[in-house]
Amino acid sequence: MGIKIFSGSSHPLFAAAVAKDLGVPVSAATVLTFSNDNRLVSIDETVRGDDVYVIQTSTAPVDAHLMEGLMLLRALRDASPARVTAVLPYFPYVRSDKKDVARICLTARLVADLYATAGADHVVTMDLHSPQVQGFFSLPCDHLIAGPTIIKYLSSHWDLRDYVLVAGDAGAAKMLRIYSDALNLPVAIMNKRRDKNDEQPYIKGVIGDVANKNVLLIDDEVSSGRTLIRDAEFLIKEAGVKEVNACLVHAVLGGNAISELNASPIHRFVITNTIPSEQKDLRNKEVVDVAPLFAETIRRIHGNQSIHSLNLVK
Repeated sequence: MGIKIFSGSSHPLFAAAVAKDLGVPVSAATVLTFSNDNRLVSIDETVRGDDVYVIQTSTAPVDAHLMEGLMLLRALRDASPARVTAVLPYFPYVRSDKKDVARICLTARLVADLYATAGADHVVTMDLHSPQVQGFFSLPCDHLIAGPTIIKYLSSHWDLRDYVLVAGDAGAAKMLRIYSDALNLPVAIMNKRRDKNDEQPYIKGVIGDVANKNVLLIDDEVSSGRTLIRDAEFLIKEAGVKEVNACLVHAVLGGNAISELNASPIHRFVITNTIPSEQKDLRNKEVVDVAPLFAETIRRIHGNQSIHSLNLVK
């Protein structure tokens, strides 16, 4: 049973990097869009009895890429492979993970159901916004953490003396534990409130000692960038921080996020390549490559080996 890698159109460079690490080519598929905006997907080589992986991240246009990925999975399922795995570096609709407003759609659960319906046997994803999303799947889901890879990068490329790690809110504080323990740095938490869905938080203060320190804000994702900018401005103007930097796993950066972040007091940005960033002109951008981590995960799944150790700091 051989490994075959298929790529959707959302992040072909990432799929190519994963395939190269595995020593296999990206397999052939055709995706067409007709004048009525309907799509056609065809698999252009045999996959009977193969171990197949479809790499499709969530990026604009989100719904089009989601549908394309589902169609690839269905086309492959109907071609009789041994197993089909959906590889989702950034999971679509991941923030819609709870009913915090009456009568809304729990879309992350709906999307999880769609992958099962489309024919996936297995899902691999990274840094879900909330851990409970992994439980939305009725099929096996491996949840990778970017932390160990980012920590290795920071340890090699940054002088972290006199730094404090800062979580955007209490909910994000849990993800800082792996960074704090590995880098031996103190942690602070932004104390804020969100009363609406307008991405306009109210900052009440900072829990922790950050005065006259350099700060590294760590978050799993940034969409509009407004919350991150408000945090940075508060830390500089109100909390007496010397310099603010940001580490973002999923750099969504929609709308005017890039221009606003470029005008913000944030000095450096560390992001991963779960979302394509080649066309995103974010200043002082440092990209941490997580494609080798996905390649090793695929290698271990194919060999029926544990992937637990991949989420541990070495």
